[in-house]
Amino acid sequence: MTDHADIVFINGRVLIMDQEDSVDTALAIKDGSVCARGRDAEALAGAATRVIDMNGGTLLPGINDSHCHAVTWGMASPPLTLDVSYPAVSSIADIVAVVEEAVRNAEPGEWIVGGGWDLGFLEECLSEPGRQPTRWDLDAISPDNPVLLGDFSYHTAWVNSETLRLADIGAAEIAQHPSLIPTNDAGESTGILYEGVMHTVSEMLPKTDHATRRFAAELALQKLNALGITSITEPALGIGDATGGMAQESLDVYEELRAEGLLSLRVSVLLFPIPMDKGFDDFKANLDATPKFEIIDPRLLNITGVKIFADGIPPNKTSWMHEPYVTGGTGALTIPGDTIEEKVEQLFAMVEYGHRLGHQVGIHVTGDRGIDAVVDAFAAAVDSDGRTDSRHYVIHGDFMTRHSLDVCRRYNFGVNMNPTIKWTIADLEKEFVGPERAAYEWPYRDALDAGVIVASSSDAPVTAPDWRQGVATMITRKSKATGEVSGPDQAITLFEALRTYTAAGAWQDFAETWKGTLDVGMVADLCLVRQDLLSIDPDDIPSVDVALTVLDGRVIFEA
Repeated sequence: MTDHADIVFINGRVLIMDQEDSVDTALAIKDGSVCARGRDAEALAGAATRVIDMNGGTLLPGINDSHCHAVTWGMASPPLTLDVSYPAVSSIADIVAVVEEAVRNAEPGEWIVGGGWDLGFLEECLSEPGRQPTRWDLDAISPDNPVLLGDFSYHTAWVNSETLRLADIGAAEIAQHPSLIPTNDAGESTGILYEGVMHTVSEMLPKTDHATRRFAAELALQKLNALGITSITEPALGIGDATGGMAQESLDVYEELRAEGLLSLRVSVLLFPIPMDKGFDDFKANLDATPKFEIIDPRLLNITGVKIFADGIPPNKTSWMHEPYVTGGTGALTIPGDTIEEKVEQLFAMVEYGHRLGHQVGIHVTGDRGIDAVVDAFAAAVDSDGRTDSRHYVIHGDFMTRHSLDVCRRYNFGVNMNPTIKWTIADLEKEFVGPERAAYEWPYRDALDAGVIVASSSDAPVTAPDWRQGVATMITRKSKATGEVSGPDQAITLFEALRTYTAAGAWQDFAETWKGTLDVGMVADLCLVRQDLLSIDPDDIPSVDVALTVLDGRVIFEA
């Protein structure tokens, strides 16, 4: 019979992810779409139907990691770069040993590149207050090979003296960017570089060839599929990209994979016209000069908008805050301008121009004062032409204020938060913003109660794209290092947390009419885990097993 399903899932929990938190026991898919639920689904099993007994497991919509630098994550993964993250390393001495081995196998002058180190997991930094990695730690074992080690946030780099020499980072550069280049008592760079200076050095890396870039993409896709992920947003592609040569070329890799039938997840793209230290003139010129990219299958590969950097991150004290950091200073917008007013004016102009061109605008902003400025810029852009379904959104939104939440609700703007970053840095944040603000950081409860659509993401390679840890963190608010509960009043429920990785991500993609839930007629993007998520202890969610991943009705991963 032609009305039999292709696949029927039975004997488990089927979480529809609708607003009613509906749960079914079976699901049927045919021709790439959900065709029935419950007993109706079971009745569609025929001789040629694959029947999958879930054995009490849980079936979800495919996971949407809605802010994931997948190609960069692939490039930041072994064998393409050194892994200096915890638990691969747990001390500065460990990292030095890893770099020493790489230097031993490198050509003279060859760049040594790694990433993932975290002050909160380095023994020397934990035992010696104020201790940070320095260039002198690296110089003894790499005097002639330039070294660039990004931290877990990719907002900080640790380099050696040879890198500083090649980048010409001396007294003049330190005087121009004193907050981005820490110095010792003698006024010398310590080898730690923040934000825009880090990106300037990153641009010196040898450009990645096409074959390596494609390998990185394929490596990332394979690992994402194994986690049940069927959709991502690539939030920084296009001219102006400062990630070591991956710009228009990464779009070309995705299109090449799509044309060959090998693109195993749905990719939404934010173009990245300028690095964080540029303003409106460069933004406009680069957007105007962006090559036309032909969209063949918008459900598989689509460009939804543009990304802008507004400020930095709290651990670097570069988030723009209303109240000072514990050690003083309030950070600032990273946008050019001699005064606050000039910086804000540049921000408004960029948002208005991106909006006028019909783009969704996503803005990296973490500080509360920066967020207020960003949502006001969004609102001004919408007020200028009346286009109400822009779905502009705040990227990260660490310290959303009541004002920013109210504006987002009124104008239907979104926020994209990062629970796995919360899990990673909750303990560390207290020394920068104090215990009260650290607990509030990523206010999921307040945002959802305010009626704001909240999507969740990993920001990989900042953290691993593991939605399971993200869900657990949203429910428990426990930190990675100590297990301390950080802001219990901002905890949310299991269904609310899962919705941020499914239906809310689909909304961000302008795709909620066809993906993100398991209602009949929706696309068959699925994630099956072996455990019953409705009965499991939230602390055990990070260890659940992904058994099967389905994209458009086709199995793309099976454990």
